[in-house]
Amino acid sequence: MIIPAASWLTRLVIDSCHRRTLHGGVQLTLGLLRLRFWVPRGRTAVKQQLHRCVTCTRWRAATPQPQMGNLPRDRVTPTRPFLSTGVDYAGPILLRTSKGRGHRAHKGYIAVFICFWSKATHLEVVSDYTSEAFIAALHRFVSRRGLCAEIYSDCATAEGHRIVLAATAQGIRWHFNPPAAPHFGGLWEAAVKSTKFHLRRVIGETTLTFEELSTLLAQIEACLNSRPLQALSDDPEDVSALTPGHFLVGAPLLAVPEPSLTGQTVPTLSR
Repeated sequence: MIIPAASWLTRLVIDSCHRRTLHGGVQLTLGLLRLRFWVPRGRTAVKQQLHRCVTCTRWRAATPQPQMGNLPRDRVTPTRPFLSTGVDYAGPILLRTSKGRGHRAHKGYIAVFICFWSKATHLEVVSDYTSEAFIAALHRFVSRRGLCAEIYSDCATAEGHRIVLAATAQGIRWHFNPPAAPHFGGLWEAAVKSTKFHLRRVIGETTLTFEELSTLLAQIEACLNSRPLQALSDDPEDVSALTPGHFLVGAPLLAVPEPSLTGQTVPTLSR
């Protein structure tokens, strides 16, 4: 049966086939339609009718992606490692007072420090959620990595102002993200995710002591600082990738140590 493409009856028939095919696409709807009817320029008519389907239009809607702004100046300015640092907490995790049975576990946290420029990571175990515990972790961090010029973090409560005062006394300028804007801290949120990735796969649900967890976090820190900063290429001449460890010790922290060759002559060096 031939029916005109611009007829209201044609729209109803196409809509009926579309619903019978459970909101199928153009091919499926047109295939069922042509079992009984022939519509001139049928594909165009089916496309127009499916475009009017409210259900299909809702499911075709694309999630709007906001345009990414420019990176902060501290992310693209070459400096020494950890001169500009982001910090966040991971956890809570359970810590034991000592080995053996019958010892209660208490909550602890992991302070994640990440360099804005080199993406080098520093991990510290924090025994509780108080400002005194974090200030102690901050002192350990700056004693090993050097004083920071600026530290960025999420919004803090009244306890956070005590931390800012302690940092200001050492000449550190503290920056807080805007409220309800976790995407501003994507750099350290990614570091927290990577830390949990290794932590869960190594210990699972095991409860460690403070010393054991400190040792494990140092090993995880070495893994994070040995990751290539860019994708590896297939070039056979490109045997070594740039890692955060190059900015800390001159090589990936997991690299096999090599003896110094400065005292040997060129002919004695093997390939």
